[in-house]
Order: sequence, then C-alpha cells, then structure tokens
Amino acid sequence: MAGLKTSLGALLLATGLLAGCDSPQAPPRFHGSELENPQFAQDFQLQDPEGKTRTLADWRGQVVLLFFGYTQCPDVCPTALSRASRVMELLGNEASKVQVLFVTVDPERDSPELLREYVPAFHPSFLGLYTTPEATPALAKAFKVFYRINPGSTPSTYTIDHSVTTYAYDPDGKLRLAIGHDATPEAVADDVKALLGVH
Repeated sequence: MAGLKTSLGALLLATGLLAGCDSPQAPPRFHGSELENPQFAQDFQLQDPEGKTRTLADWRGQVVLLFFGYTQCPDVCPTALSRASRVMELLGNEASKVQVLFVTVDPERDSPELLREYVPAFHPSFLGLYTTPEATPALAKAFKVFYRINPGSTPSTYTIDHSVTTYAYDPDGKLRLAIGHDATPEAVADDVKALLGVH
C-alpha cells in the first residue's frame, strides 16, 4: 500500500509538472497597464501654440506619450514633464521616434504663448495642445480624464485636481498603455522601446 501511495504521488507530481509546462506564465510585456482594444482616447483635433490643428495622424510612425495638465500645476505636471525629459535622455537616438504631448485642462489661463514657453522648457520637442474652454469638458470625457476646478482667493488663482495617467500610443496610432504617475523614467523608456520594437 505504501508503494502504491508513493507511485500515485509521483504520478500526480509529474502530471502537475507537465501541466505547468503546458501553460507557462509569460512575463508581462510592459511595465505600464496594457489596454486591450480601448474604446476611448482614439483621436483628437487640438490646436498647437501656432494655431495649427493637430491630430494623432501627425505623429504616425512615432510613439506618442500624452497627458493632461495645466501650466500652473504646482507638482504633478512638472514632475511628469521632467520624467518625460529623462525618458528622452535614456532613449538616446530613439528619442527622435517619440512625441510628448501636454494637453491643457486650463485653456482659460494657458494661452498659446504660455504653452509655447512652458512645455518645450522641459525638452525642445515637447508640444502643448489646447482646445476652447467650451470644448474642454467633452475632450476630457472622451479621454476618460477627470479634472475639477478648486476656487482660489481670487477668480484667477484657482487650482485644478486632475488625472495623472500618461497614455502611450504605438507607431500605428493605437492606444496601448496607461502609465501611472509613479512609473520610473527607466520603466517608461523600456515600454517605449517595446512599442518601437527596439529592445
């Protein structure tokens, strides 16, 4: 009986090992959250600081990193832009295949002139985009972006709570990743390389 139990145990162990071989757990491809067939944030029509209408098709063939914020943001936005700048450094020659877009949720104060000055200060290739105050809520909804204005001591000194996710689009213009604010520059650079196929 003991021999039978031993043989049965060995058989079960072998079966378990074989089952494990049949269904290996592949490591995740990305550090960011992969989005499967998202039905949001598909495209936009926004203005750049020169007044030119821009869409995602303008950067076909590049990875696009897009996030929403505002220039008077005290911490989250400059941190995100600084991280993106570091990502460009880490990418080296591949940085020319990446476009970082900063979309304002504060078009009342973020004039084209201010976006032209503020955004490229973090990297010359970075671009600020905007739409009208009237169209901004619909834009945010289409991208599943939350934002809320908190009144200040004067009408012009309000602050804005807003989403902190960066969206990553592959060179075909497809939304692929949602990257958290806590992601390191190294992790983001790895994800960009994976989207470019240059690992």
